[in-house]
Amino acid sequence: MSLAKEIEKRRTFGIISHPDAGKTTLTEKLLLFGGAIQKAGAVKSNKIDMHARSDWMEIEKQRGISVATSVMAFEYEGSKINLLDTPGHQDFAEDTYRTLTAVDSVIMVIDCVKGVEIQTEKLMEVCRMRNTPVISFINKLDREGRDPYDLLDDIEGKLGINVHPLSWPIGMGKDFRGVYSLYDKSLRLFKAGGQQLHEEAFKFADINSPELEKYVGESYAAQLREDVEMLDDLYGPLDVEAYLNGDVAPVFFGSAVNNFGVKELLDTFLKISPAPKSRFLDETKITPEHKEFTGFVFKIHANMDPKHRNRIAFLRICSGKFERGSNYYHTRQEKKFRISQATAFMAQDKETVDEAYPGDIIGLYDTGNFKIGDTLTEGEKGMYRGIPSFSPEIFREVINKDAMKTKQLEKGLNQLMDEGVAQLFNFELGSRKAVGVVGQLQFEVIQYRLKNEYGATVDFAPMQLYKACWISSNDQKKLNEFISSKQRHIARDKDNKLVFMAESKAWLQMVQDNFPDIEFHFTSEF
Repeated sequence: MSLAKEIEKRRTFGIISHPDAGKTTLTEKLLLFGGAIQKAGAVKSNKIDMHARSDWMEIEKQRGISVATSVMAFEYEGSKINLLDTPGHQDFAEDTYRTLTAVDSVIMVIDCVKGVEIQTEKLMEVCRMRNTPVISFINKLDREGRDPYDLLDDIEGKLGINVHPLSWPIGMGKDFRGVYSLYDKSLRLFKAGGQQLHEEAFKFADINSPELEKYVGESYAAQLREDVEMLDDLYGPLDVEAYLNGDVAPVFFGSAVNNFGVKELLDTFLKISPAPKSRFLDETKITPEHKEFTGFVFKIHANMDPKHRNRIAFLRICSGKFERGSNYYHTRQEKKFRISQATAFMAQDKETVDEAYPGDIIGLYDTGNFKIGDTLTEGEKGMYRGIPSFSPEIFREVINKDAMKTKQLEKGLNQLMDEGVAQLFNFELGSRKAVGVVGQLQFEVIQYRLKNEYGATVDFAPMQLYKACWISSNDQKKLNEFISSKQRHIARDKDNKLVFMAESKAWLQMVQDNFPDIEFHFTSEF
């Protein structure tokens, strides 16, 4: 198959949501359609009989939440789908932000009871930064939720994006009857607890057909006709280009736990979602059809298999064709590496892959050569941009509880920081180490993984810090003077970049005013 055809058949997307909106459940139902799994798991608080297929870390199983992005690939209707299930919990937002750099589109899951929540707003901001196309799936229609029109207004008002419903619910909660597809003029009837993959669809070229009453009853048929007329007047046909430009979000309704409305979502997604897109290698626009291979590392995970203590770099292919056994140029290290092992993913399960194409996510076995943001090419010497570290919100000092395990602690911290689990700052004075995170739960994950994967035990002591600011200046003398005067507050990040550790918002503002020649950056990419 030609490179162009391989590219066209691929769809690489992420699933995002606020916690408990049903994101992992929807992921599993999509995997069912692709034949990637035979039976979906169930995540119910901490009582998990069969863990969600995409939540494979032990701590995820214990808590019933996703704390790391899972990568899953499967085939469906002749398409190759690369699905990235992201953490919904806000404490792991940075992993989601980085993942969104590796996808071409997004499915956003919204709880029909709660509507748009804070974490969804934050994730949408990241999508808007890159004009990422977004489809919304309003979930849990089998529960008593908000009015569908209110939910559409909620999405537009809070997320700042125009909506375009492509399906419409008939009733809700105990009165939920089914969903009418505005896209292909068909009706699917809801059956509580229904898990069949292919529900029977009833086509309605003319929604005024008396056949409709036979399926949903007179009152629901009348209400549906009224709704459809109003929706047609309000929205008209879908402007696919506006969706691809990130200006319009198509909306679907359904119930993932009942496997209802998922097929319409998946089928339509394949018809309208983008194939792999062009990206910028430094200032050069690289199209997927560019004959030379290029790709970038957006995630690193150590110890996916605790028995082998392996470390995997997740690489998004941007152009050309990847071939196992080839030599590729590592831009940051300025040398070539022979890639003898590469894998495709189904959560923690891996299989060797000999070739891969733009849009694919592959895993590279790593002995410490890769960092998040690294670029591999067939010779081009640029870097793919857009994977910054954000200034953390909570800081704790690392306290080693077992001096005999200092080397294990150093190794564990360095590997976890390379994964992007958190950020580590080494103070210039003394030997203090500060870990910066977005949310408290990250400290628990770090403690758990250090103990279970590296045999190191730590405590985290509170620190009076407000913000970590990366610093730079066009005047090296001024920068040296600043470092000398604020040495107690100067640290280095894992990439040895200079960081100013501000104790309070007011103090930071005063320092900025007093040192106008110093630039203070709130992301590491400047």
